[in-house]
This record gives sequence, C-alpha cells and structure tokens, in this order.
Amino acid sequence: MTTPAPTPVTALATEGNVAGRLSFVDRYLALWILAAMAAGLGLGRLVPGLGGALAEVTVTGVSLPIALGLLVMMYPVLAKVRYDRLGTVTRDRRLLVPSLLLNWVVGPALMFALAWLFLPDLPAYRTGLIIVGLARCIAMVIIWNDLACGHREAAAVLVALNSVFQVIAFAALGWFYLSVLPGLLGLPRTDLDVSTWQIARSVLIFLGIPLAAGYLTRRIGERTKGRTWYESRLLPRIGPFALYGLLFTIVLLFALQGDAITSSPLDVARIAVPLLVYFAVMWAGSMSLARAIGLDYPRATTLAFTAAGNNFELAIAVAIATFGASSGQALAGVVGPLIEVPALIALVHVALRTRRHFTAQEAPTHA
Repeated sequence: MTTPAPTPVTALATEGNVAGRLSFVDRYLALWILAAMAAGLGLGRLVPGLGGALAEVTVTGVSLPIALGLLVMMYPVLAKVRYDRLGTVTRDRRLLVPSLLLNWVVGPALMFALAWLFLPDLPAYRTGLIIVGLARCIAMVIIWNDLACGHREAAAVLVALNSVFQVIAFAALGWFYLSVLPGLLGLPRTDLDVSTWQIARSVLIFLGIPLAAGYLTRRIGERTKGRTWYESRLLPRIGPFALYGLLFTIVLLFALQGDAITSSPLDVARIAVPLLVYFAVMWAGSMSLARAIGLDYPRATTLAFTAAGNNFELAIAVAIATFGASSGQALAGVVGPLIEVPALIALVHVALRTRRHFTAQEAPTHA
C-alpha cells in the first residue's frame, strides 16, 4: 500500500523540524559519519600494517572487507525500490526527459567543469570528483525526497532507472570524460591503467549484484508474503544495514587515507568546495526548470533531489577498483557523504519554503 504524501499543511508544519522526522540513527547520520572518519584515522595510526592486510584478499582490485561493506551498504536501498512502477514514470515525459538530461548530460558535465575549475593542480582529486559526477543517485536521495514531501513513487522509479542506466553507460561516460573530452579541449588526459571493461566490471559487481539482489528480494518477498508485510516488516529489518555498511566502509577507507587527510587538510577542504557548488547549482537549476515546464511541487522536488544527489558508494567502489584504496581518487569519493548529508538536509528546508511558489496541479495517476 502506498503511503499518501503529506498534505501542504503537514509539510509546512514540519518545515521547521525536518530532523525530527528522521529516526534517531538517521537524524544524527552526519555525526556517525564523523565518528567513523575519526575511528578510521585512529585505527590507521594504531595498526600501521592495516593497509597491507586489507590488500591481501581482493575482489576486482578492492580489498574484500571494503567490497563487502559496499555491497551491504547498497543492497537495502535497492530492495526498497518498487520495480513494478517503472511504467508509470516512463509515461510521464515531462518528468522523465528532464531527469535523463539532468542526470546524464548536465550533471556529469557540470562536475567535470567544476573539477577542472577548482582542482586544476590536483589531478587525482579532480579525477575522483569527475567519477562522483558520473555516479547518479540511487541511495540517500529517497530520504531527502521524502522529507521534502516529494513524489515517492516517481523518486523510486527514477532511482531504479538510474541504477539500470549506470550499469549500461557508466564505463563509456568515464572513458569520455576522463580521456576523450580532455583531449579535445587540450587538457591533460587521465592515464588509466585499466580498460573500459574493467571499469564496467566494477560497476556490474558493485551495482549489478545489489541491484539484482534487491529486485529478487522484493519479488520473492511480495510473492510469498505480500507487499504490506514486505514493506512494513522486512524492509525495516534490513534497512539499517545500509548505514552499517556505509560506516564500516568509511572506517576502513579513512584508516587507509589517514596520512593524506592529516597531512593535507587543505586538500580535503578544496575537494569540499566544488561539491558544495555542485549540489547548489544542480538543485536550484532543476527546481527552476521544473517550475518553468509546469511540474507540480512533488514532481519538481523529486526531479531536483534525484538530479542533485550522487551515488558516492559507486564512485568510491570504482575509484578503489581503478586507482587503489589509498588513492586520491578514493579520498575524493570518501569526502562526498560528509558534504552531501548537511547540504541536502539544508536543501530540504529550502524546498519546503519554495512550495508556495508552485501552482497546484493534479499529480499523474498511479497504477
């Protein structure tokens, strides 16, 4: 059963208390991420040989513990997607076409420009940011969309669509933005030591496996127990594992990145700046476009958050598999969640304040 979206009165009433609508764990997610980072740094100092131990057992170039953390992190989110709703959004061209353009044309191009503008002298971090720009939303964006009273079904479908499209297009876009486009612009090209297939393999493993697992979990769960049981009983049980996987992965990554972070804090700050600019420009531009083409508030909000959010889990996985867990590219991906959480929480408040500027329109009929 689909839970109805909050009414305008409810939405405005909760505008000043967005954090209060989250569970205790989600409400303090930024603090948990900070704690995981600190724990990772401390662990790296206490166990000098940790990097070598993690590198002994690998899968597609990634240490097995980190690989497991990434898979555990992504699976619960993909199990929440209602895959039977794909047809609903594919018939809503006013939402679908802008979403595809924003996610697969504007977003990667904007991150490419920002990476070169802010990090011209830091090629590893620049490459990491470009990879982040290619990894479109499939995770926390659903939470931000729900808090902002966006269209839940549309968000789930767009996330599922992005998930499928990433498996198909991520490797080709990575080759284009890291090698082809810089060459055409007379800029230094990234020297990739792996083939396009190796990047595609990483995407298939770290996105394809949890995507298939999430789909099968929902299909089997609904067929045997029904949708009500699946969404009210099973999903709440497996949902927290996304956070556990995220924090576990961050602890390991920061243990490997401890020296780079403590010795170059200004580099970390420089990575954060283009990320903040990216979130603001993508979200504001998407909301403006949605209003211009006549989308109602729920669909406009969904369009904006799915365009602004990024899948840092996938970006981290690809950066690690391609460049190594202790690389600058991986560090650029790790900084992402710390910036995304407070930035998009702030944008939830902004979204609720812009609600009155949208004319009331009838939402598309759901099957």
